[in-house]
Amino acid sequence: MNLAIVTFAVTILNIPFGYWRGNVRKFSPQWFLSVPIPIIILLRIISHVGFAFYTYVFLVGAFFTGQRVGSFIRKQRLSNNRKVE
Repeated sequence: MNLAIVTFAVTILNIPFGYWRGNVRKFSPQWFLSVPIPIIILLRIISHVGFAFYTYVFLVGAFFTGQRVGSFIRKQRLSNNRKVE
């Protein structure tokens, strides 16, 4: 159960970071800062999920999903703003 909660939290946590990351130049310092790795590690430790190999499958997938959703939301908002103007 803890793994499911942490996976969901990582996905939700990465949405704003993905939104931000969609606006910065690739491989710039801001681009690297848009990855909340310390927070994810803290979530793993607090929830006692640990660092077993099978947890990486879920959490890496959650990371990429959150980043993609955030980037998608940003692109949608920008395209909607252009249509209104």
